[in-house]
Amino acid sequence: MKKVYFITGSQDLYGEECLRQVAEDSRVIASYLNSKIDGVEIEYCSTVRDEASCVEACKKATNDESCIAVITWMHTFSPAKMWIKGLQFLKKPLLHFHTQANEKLPYDTIDMDFMNLNQTAHGGREYGFMCTRLGVKREVIVGYYEHEEVIEKIKRFIDVARAVDFSKNLNVAMFGSNMREVSVTDGDRVESQIKYGWNVNYYGIGDLVKLVNEVTDKELNDKMAEYNSLYIMNTDNLDAVKEQAKYEIALDKFLTSGNFGAYTDTFQDLHGLRQLPGLATQRMMAKGIGFGAEGDYKTAALNAIFCEMAKGRKGSTGFMEDYTYDFTRGEEVVLGSHMLEVSPDFASTQPKIEVHQLGIGGKEPPARLVFDGVEGDAVAVCMIDLGDRFRLICAKVELVKQPKPMPKLPVARIMWKLKPDHQTGAAAWIYAGGAHHTVVSSALTVDDVRLFAKLTDTELVVIDENTDLNALQKELEINDLIAKLK
Repeated sequence: MKKVYFITGSQDLYGEECLRQVAEDSRVIASYLNSKIDGVEIEYCSTVRDEASCVEACKKATNDESCIAVITWMHTFSPAKMWIKGLQFLKKPLLHFHTQANEKLPYDTIDMDFMNLNQTAHGGREYGFMCTRLGVKREVIVGYYEHEEVIEKIKRFIDVARAVDFSKNLNVAMFGSNMREVSVTDGDRVESQIKYGWNVNYYGIGDLVKLVNEVTDKELNDKMAEYNSLYIMNTDNLDAVKEQAKYEIALDKFLTSGNFGAYTDTFQDLHGLRQLPGLATQRMMAKGIGFGAEGDYKTAALNAIFCEMAKGRKGSTGFMEDYTYDFTRGEEVVLGSHMLEVSPDFASTQPKIEVHQLGIGGKEPPARLVFDGVEGDAVAVCMIDLGDRFRLICAKVELVKQPKPMPKLPVARIMWKLKPDHQTGAAAWIYAGGAHHTVVSSALTVDDVRLFAKLTDTELVVIDENTDLNALQKELEINDLIAKLK
């Protein structure tokens, strides 16, 4: 199980009796957090009281592969010069928890012994100054540790920290390269690995074709039975469905054997395949595997990371593309879809398996899942490579029911409204350089994306109900200036 270290700051001046109480209070808080937070172990660490113990604790956290983050709490005053070396060694996401062992002040009995022991308000400011002075990217959560809203904030931090840890070990397979002549889907794969840990490599489509050709009759029959149990088989062309079943089996084997969490393909490089992977890719995304079309490795990686971040939460997460608009005045809406690859995680009704001509790529008509999308608040997020830095663009959107049936559109789709309005939201996205490929999630919020951007030191542009185009353009100009000065 992954761990989060709980490190408490104090000093020797208060005496052993005080430090024993500090240790006991820390154990109580760590134990309480463990009782409320699933999926990780909050591991209490001994109180740090000088530079040597700070360095030891931070080195241990950095070198422990099972540790995904560190929570620090200043129970008493902890002189922050002693934290300098330790914080310089620390390479894990950091949460500064500004809490207390007591919720209320004991007004009738409070004395200097109580004041010396319970100095979060004092010690947290000293420690916070040093984090700021060192430029440490961290999350600060303030509040009593038993309060529900505080626990929810800690859970969010841990979800994002887990995703950051996942990112650092993410392998991405590119079947083929970036779509020819397309710019925004491309990027610096070496810089991606340096900054985020993504190990992105090219693989010939023949590597997948070999596994497709090795699928056994039993494997194929089992997969078809699975399809029949989950979906409505709305086609007589079972050969096309079986072809996609082979692709899914082959993809599963390939990605599992190479420990890949994400992959890309492109319809321009399908030599040896009879169809573009459609149903197969939809199924892989439903398992939490990241995907990017046309060689878009950045979206594939982001897709996988956000799926990891959203584990255990209600909602849908997956690859998406802004395809076309309804410009009806006052009722503007975006139709999001793709040629085939929309995760059934977004299905509002039982998906149907259908086979239709694709109209691009020159291959046989592929099988795919067709469905209408879910409704609710969501975010649409993309990552772009600006040459000197990566930028995340996060737009708040509202997933809506499609206004009318689309009987002749044989692909899965979702529809959404932009904020603060269609014209402003679309223009803001374009000013920011936003891509046509995104990861849409109704499980995550802007706060999740903002925290991920902070912990990975990534520029973030948010488009929401408060967006003003003039202010946004000034923000972008300032960001460009800062990047040039670095």
